[in-house]
Amino acid sequence: MPSATDLREVLPTDDEVTLYRERGWYVSRRIISDEVLEAAALGSERYYAGHIDDGPEIHGQHLPTSPPPPGLRKNDYASLRCRPLAALVRVPAIAAIAARLSGAGGLRLWHDQLLYKPPSAPDVVGNVGWHTDRSYWKACSSSEMLTAWVPFHTITLEHGPLMMIEGSNRWGDEQTGKPDFFRQDLATQEEEISREAGRKITKVPVLLERGQVSFHHCRTFHGSGPNHTTEPRRSLAIHLQPSDNRASGALDASGHLIHHASNDLVRWTDGLPDYTDPRYCPTLLP
Repeated sequence: MPSATDLREVLPTDDEVTLYRERGWYVSRRIISDEVLEAAALGSERYYAGHIDDGPEIHGQHLPTSPPPPGLRKNDYASLRCRPLAALVRVPAIAAIAARLSGAGGLRLWHDQLLYKPPSAPDVVGNVGWHTDRSYWKACSSSEMLTAWVPFHTITLEHGPLMMIEGSNRWGDEQTGKPDFFRQDLATQEEEISREAGRKITKVPVLLERGQVSFHHCRTFHGSGPNHTTEPRRSLAIHLQPSDNRASGALDASGHLIHHASNDLVRWTDGLPDYTDPRYCPTLLP
């Protein structure tokens, strides 16, 4: 694995950066060691069992229930309270690659999501609906945020891999197709997106060897289907904000400040949430 001082061999080339900006996503070389991934998987199991290492209070983010509910699990801000997940977030190559793709001079953690997709079964919610991260992040001023998706194991077609809609990052901030992470009728959603965007969509599954990481732009439509293997699909989504990102101050239709869960956690300055608060949004680069 690359050291923190020599990342040149794993950084995207100029052509790869250009392709990322055209397609809206990128797959890295192998940048995460087996040891880090094994520790993250074990740490996630301890977290699911109710063990908290340390870290700040996360209001409204309760510990997983025991036994866990069937279907998808999504636990936000887990890396702030689980040391092995924090170590995964801080793998230097992740921030270095994200900065190269986005052109950002620095990066902070926005937040993370510990994800668990069980094997497909009747009456088990197993799809992740088509959505863009930007549609949930209108509280932020930056439209160049991006996500590093880190599976803990090899991802095949049978795992229900992350799927991208090619070039959707260039459609702008006007969202189509009623983006919804928990929506299950993917085919209907695809028809809506195609119709409202006025174009035929191209879906691409992202297949990864263990240790590879996928990166996608915050405006890229993505989702995933059911897991047809006999093992759960485990991963951590690391959402990243350029160092110049701030609270946008935008208002919703009712005239209230657009809300994000981070608003309830970070300190406030001059009447706005401070997304530079190091307790919840630590600097990852430099």
